[in-house]
Amino acid sequence: MEQQQNLTNAAPLRFMKMHGLGNDFVVLDARADGALPDAATVAAMADRHRGVGFDQLAVILPGENADARLVFYNADGSLSSACGNATRCVARYLMDQTGAQNLRLATDHAVLLAEEAGGGLTRVNMGPPVLGWAKIPLAQDIDTLHLPIPGDPVATGMGNPHMTFFVPDAAAVDLESFGPAHEHHPLYPQRTNVEVVQVVADDEIILRIWERGTGITLASGSCSCAAVVAAARRGLTGRRVRVNVPGGQLEIDWREDGVWMTGPTAHVFDGVWRG
Repeated sequence: MEQQQNLTNAAPLRFMKMHGLGNDFVVLDARADGALPDAATVAAMADRHRGVGFDQLAVILPGENADARLVFYNADGSLSSACGNATRCVARYLMDQTGAQNLRLATDHAVLLAEEAGGGLTRVNMGPPVLGWAKIPLAQDIDTLHLPIPGDPVATGMGNPHMTFFVPDAAAVDLESFGPAHEHHPLYPQRTNVEVVQVVADDEIILRIWERGTGITLASGSCSCAAVVAAARRGLTGRRVRVNVPGGQLEIDWREDGVWMTGPTAHVFDGVWRG
């Protein structure tokens, strides 16, 4: 990522609060000045008691060969290359602002296509999944379909790393302990998102999520994509699947050109952060 002007925690920031199925975000529209927040500001804003509170923060920047560029931060201030629900929220904001029906949004993972899906829904192509160990990345050359970890999880990359477990009852998993125990697994040098999946039918799953650098979330676009890719690779589902998360439902469609995610968005309020 090229160097950008950094904002200190003393600078007032205009922000938008958005969410996709309860997976909530602070969004900064920095197209005018290209300024990025520092990690301390991100972490302070993420505090749900003393700050605004969010699962991830997204910054909208001017795009080169794209309608905009997006930079994502986890709640602990660390960077993330992908955030599906935030991408969908930003796409809806930009489409409402410009009247466009289609957008190209550049991220550190790829240039993602977004489109109007009708009925208040927004669709984003999260790009092809990463299935090779080196690019996920994993620490060693290993079969990504069957990791040598109790529970036999699947490794997938969606611009960020994922570890997906298939369980008989997703609600029975103690995610508060299960998530962090696997987020820091030595097989994942950049840590990992952790998903527990209960297969309901060939076209439906129940998903619970532990997000790297954030914790338990009500929804996650990239985790939903990774879960469907893992389920389809295992032959447990087809490639078009309804994903039931605690916050609602997404539709994931793994096509030849990438993994498409369709779902609702909400622009909750605007505010000014004064540090």
